[in-house]
Amino acid sequence: MILHGWHGWLLTFTGVAQLTVICLPLAALAVWLLARLRIAGGTERPWAWRRSIAEVGIVYGTLPTVWLTMLPGSHAGTAPGRVSLIPFHDLMTTSPPQLIGNLLLLAALGAFAPVRFRAFATLPRAIALAAGVSVLIELAQYVFRLDRVSSIDDVLVNTVGAGLAALASNRWWRTRTCRRHIEIRIRDDNTTRT
Repeated sequence: MILHGWHGWLLTFTGVAQLTVICLPLAALAVWLLARLRIAGGTERPWAWRRSIAEVGIVYGTLPTVWLTMLPGSHAGTAPGRVSLIPFHDLMTTSPPQLIGNLLLLAALGAFAPVRFRAFATLPRAIALAAGVSVLIELAQYVFRLDRVSSIDDVLVNTVGAGLAALASNRWWRTRTCRRHIEIRIRDDNTTRT
C-alpha cells in the first residue's frame, strides 16, 4: 500500500506501522553510534552496548505504539469522552489483537527502563512507571476527546505487559544492580580499612 502525504504516514495505523519498520535501520545505527561514543569515552564495552540498546529501545519500542493510541477515531472532537472504571469489565469484549496490542504497548518501556535507569531497577518500580504512563495515556485520550474509551482495563493490561517485559529483561538489569552493590561494598570496605 502506497501512502501519500503526511496524513497517510502519521495518522493511520498502516502509516505508523510502515514508518516503524522503515526506521528500524536508523534505530540500529543510533544504537551503534551511541555505543561507539561511550566506548571511546571509556565506558566498558558490555555496559556501553546495554545502555545504548536500552535508550534506543525505550524510544523506538514505545513511541510508535503510544502514537497509535493517540490516533483520533472517526468522531474525535465531537464525541464526549467515555470512561470505564470497572475493572475487568472491558476485558470480556476485548478482541485478541487488541488485547495483545495492549500487552505490548509499554513492553519496551518495561523491558528497557530498568536497564537504563537504576531508579527503576526493581520490578515494583518498573511496574509503577508503566502504570503511571498508562494512566497518562488514558487521561490524554479523554482530555483530547479522541473518540476512544479511557478504560481501567487498558491500564491493567498495559501494566501487566510492561511487568512481564521487565521480568524478561531481568538478567540485564539485575546483573547491573548486583554489580553496582558489590562495587559500593568493596569501596566501603576499603574506606573503613584505611
